[in-house]
Parts: sequence; structure tokens; C-alpha cells
Amino acid sequence: MSEVIFVGTSDAFGAGGRRQSAIVLRTSSGTALLDCGATTGSGLNEMGIAIDEIDAILISHFHGDHFGGIPLLLLAALYEDRRRRPLVIAGPPTIEERVHRLAAAMTHGLEGREWTFPIHFEELPAGRRCEVGPVHVRSFETHHSPDAAPHGLMIDTGTARIAYSGDTGWFDTLPQQVAGSELFICECTYRQSGFEYHLSHEELIERRSLFDCGRLVITHLGEDMSARRATCDFEAADDGLKIRI
Repeated sequence: MSEVIFVGTSDAFGAGGRRQSAIVLRTSSGTALLDCGATTGSGLNEMGIAIDEIDAILISHFHGDHFGGIPLLLLAALYEDRRRRPLVIAGPPTIEERVHRLAAAMTHGLEGREWTFPIHFEELPAGRRCEVGPVHVRSFETHHSPDAAPHGLMIDTGTARIAYSGDTGWFDTLPQQVAGSELFICECTYRQSGFEYHLSHEELIERRSLFDCGRLVITHLGEDMSARRATCDFEAADDGLKIRI
């Protein structure tokens, strides 16, 4: 049995008063965090999920609402939790450099500290399959701002396959990339089409027959979609939603 906990489900701007992208994935082998937006630390705290529980952080791309929370999460693990267990941080190529640059820009540089736990960085270029902490992962390119190195993830927990789109606009091989998943966590920022780099409710309705997945849950909801969560055509995530697979 695997458990998916939505810590943050908003777009980059906190639509609907919700937190930025972060999803906890609990498995029989350990816990992974999918994305780590800037509001993740407070979200985990509010939900009673200890940072020390997390074995691995998987990042879909380098926008602040998806990886901006990593530096403070690491410092909290060091100074508040006194963590001793290793932590893996995996993401698109340059993940280690990007995290260090982000921390330095926040004047919370990671160098020169006496770390009580090992931090291992793992690059996940498109098409790579590897073991990351408690899960097996395959990454794939998505259609989003190129400078953010956007990727989606297909995750095998040993008992379930979970697909995560990260941020993306429509691209024709998306259904193929997530086919066979028991749960597809799909971004749906807008109600109507009109922005190339994000999916819309309108587009997903038009193409829903193309998807071969057991359950489709939309997240990364913008203001318009957030206001229509209860009446849209798909199951919509909200902060705190828990799903068992």
C-alpha cells in the first residue's frame, strides 16, 4: 500500500490561499517528496509530517514554486531536527548546482556548514530509469519553460505506479509517457486554453480518452480552476488530500 499526501496544490501564486507544489509519497520502503515549493516547510509542519521522515526529494523542474523550498528544508533538518540519515535530492541535470546557487542567492549558503547527514544529488535526464531512495523513477521531458529544465516523473513504489506531470503544456506523447499508471497527478492551471506552457481543463476534457491510467487527479490549480474545484470534470486535489493506492 502506498499513500499520496498533497501538501501544496496551487499554482506559482498561491491561488485559493493554497500552498505551492509539494506531494508526499509514503511507501513500504520509505518516503519521497515530489517537488518542494517555497511553502513546503510550513505545509509539512502544519500537517505533522516530519522532515526526518523524507528519504528522497524528487524535483520536476527549476521554478521556485517547485524547488524553492529546498535550502530552508535542509537547514531545518540540520538545525531543528538534528538529522542523521542520508537524504537524496534528484532532479533534472544541474540539480546540485541549482540548489547551491539558490541557497547562496537566499544568503543561506550550504557550503562551510558541519552537516550531520550526507546529502546525495542524483541527476535524472529524460529517459533515465534509476532507484532514488525508496522508489524507482523514470523521467521524461515536458512542454514547459525550457530554461527550467521541465520533466515529468513515472514512479514505481513496488506496489503502485504513479505518474506526475510536473508543469507542462500539451504535447502529443504525454498520454504515452503516463500510460499504465494507477494514479496520474496532472497539472491543470487554467480552465480554458490560451497559454502554451500549462494545461487547461478544456484541453484535458478534449483529450481524456487518450489517457490509459487508473485515476487522474488534477493539481497546480490557478485562481479560476481553484474556484471551480467542486464542479470541474476531474477529481481535483486540495492541500491535505490523502490517497491510498
